[in-house]
Amino acid sequence: MLIVGRNVGEIDRLKKELSKSFAMKDLGPAKQILGMRISRDRRNGKFWLSQERYIERALERFNMSKAKAVSTPLGGHFKLSVKHCPTSDEEKEAMKNVPYASIVGSLMYAMVCTRPDIAHAVGLLVGFFPIRGKNIGEQ
Repeated sequence: MLIVGRNVGEIDRLKKELSKSFAMKDLGPAKQILGMRISRDRRNGKFWLSQERYIERALERFNMSKAKAVSTPLGGHFKLSVKHCPTSDEEKEAMKNVPYASIVGSLMYAMVCTRPDIAHAVGLLVGFFPIRGKNIGEQ
């Protein structure tokens, strides 16, 4: 469990109250949770969440660690369609071995936690089925 707040006294009171019902161990200030690294600037009262390592591992897992980084994930005008799908039998068979849902799920987790800037691109991928070449809502 991660407890966050501005008032240290209130946090301590909450921890004492919770410890009456649960076996607890205080691990001190959190450095990481759910694959997110936590950085703090206590003087200015700021903190940051980073999923850099999570994203690096996802890129490695899906054989994309050598992919070229871009500052804009996807232009607003970009649409996925049948022309982006495999056409030959060999390409279609190879695509069956691509863990598309897992890739999109990994991107969704990063988007929800720390990367809202990739929401448009992930939204397009969520509704696209590369083997059939259809978007959600198409017949």
